[in-house]
Amino acid sequence: MNHEAISVFDMFKIGVGPSSSHTLGPWRAARQFTQKLAEKNILKHVDTLRVLLYGSLAKTGIGHGTDIAVQLGLCGYDPVTFDVENIHSKISDIKVTRKLLLAGLHEIEFSPSGDIEFLFTETLAFHSNAITFLVTLKNEETFADTYYSIGGGFVIQENNANIRKTSADVLLPFPINTSDDILHWCRKTGMSINEIVMENELAWLSEAEIKTGVLGIWKVMKECIYKGCHTKGTLPGGLNVKRRAFAANKKLLQNLNYNNYDEWLVQIINGGNKFNYILDWVSCFALAVNEENASFGRVVTAPTNGAAGVIPAVLQYFICFCDGNEEEKIIKFLLTASEIGSIFKKGATISAAMGGCQAEIGVSSAMAAAALTESLGGTQRQVLMAAEIAMEHHLGMTCDPIGGLVQIPCIERNTMGAIKAITACQLALQSTPDFAKVSLDAVIKTMWETAQDMNSKYKETADGGLAINISVGLSEC
Repeated sequence: MNHEAISVFDMFKIGVGPSSSHTLGPWRAARQFTQKLAEKNILKHVDTLRVLLYGSLAKTGIGHGTDIAVQLGLCGYDPVTFDVENIHSKISDIKVTRKLLLAGLHEIEFSPSGDIEFLFTETLAFHSNAITFLVTLKNEETFADTYYSIGGGFVIQENNANIRKTSADVLLPFPINTSDDILHWCRKTGMSINEIVMENELAWLSEAEIKTGVLGIWKVMKECIYKGCHTKGTLPGGLNVKRRAFAANKKLLQNLNYNNYDEWLVQIINGGNKFNYILDWVSCFALAVNEENASFGRVVTAPTNGAAGVIPAVLQYFICFCDGNEEEKIIKFLLTASEIGSIFKKGATISAAMGGCQAEIGVSSAMAAAALTESLGGTQRQVLMAAEIAMEHHLGMTCDPIGGLVQIPCIERNTMGAIKAITACQLALQSTPDFAKVSLDAVIKTMWETAQDMNSKYKETADGGLAINISVGLSEC
């Protein structure tokens, strides 16, 4: 059996909100396309460019900023480093001048309203999230490429759609496709899950590089939490959703003084450990991340943007209330979480356009539950049990965003996913896996079957559920 090699840095990608599959994926696809034009030495010969958005990308593309992401990607900007404060000014410039600097090198005439087409009634067979780039060269020759945004910021080109490789073609010392594979290697070596993951990561990078990279992921996560807790106002998009993390943070800290994240952390810890206090903070952490995500902020796919708040919230809980504020503990947490996410991607999907919200919030909750369980001393089997419990109680969850925006019900769902992860962890730690009736592999298989059976209107299309039953007047994004 072939084993797909997925790195922790594939599962956790630094990018820009609000959606990994509808914003980050198209952004990366656009950059890949311009790079391909450059490799073929035809970039400077491009005369006109059209972008075609299919299926789910078309139906919720405006709400997710797909058109914005595509333009920034075509300009050659990197979603990892681009200053998010400049997004709207750059897009405004393109709209006003009707010119786009392709890959930052070649200027072409480009009208976003005319050259980006939303094909609402057309869906390509391989995946609902499809985007095609069509260029005409100055000699009137044409060139086209189609890409699929398959969830979590993963992008594949049409010609390689049957391969689905996302990282270097390497031979891992401990190849893993299923939770049974994880358990096999843990039993054979006596290592913990995070140790197995670290050994696999060494196939790509040195230990020092891995640790630095993982801590870099956490740095973006915690900066996102902190910024979200200290930014008030209304979210963009027209729903007029008020940010809540700011008020929650202020109420919980009762106007205590601090100047940075570290001082803020001390004040939170000093507040005690009453159940309601902890519960409120977990919700606040999750709200903060996804309010940032909804505002085109810098986030980490975990494993997606729509579910970006669950893992940071649970990790912040571990740091604040479970003595987890050590770099090594944080690294181990994220390594374990990434492996659980990768087996969901291999055995099912992490794309809401393919599987509904169970593929996003459900997977992120399972990842967080597993990581927390191992961090709190759970056995390998308890870790997998926690992941199973978390997903089992997200099965069938639909993706029905109001107005196609990653706001309602998405933001609150991150709080629910985080709380379920903590509950799943506690259940697993107090249980004996020998008596478990459902395995993680069985729940992953069930999730995929559920995804295939789910009506398309509940798969990030805004064609069903809350998206059509809640009447709202949307203003222009």
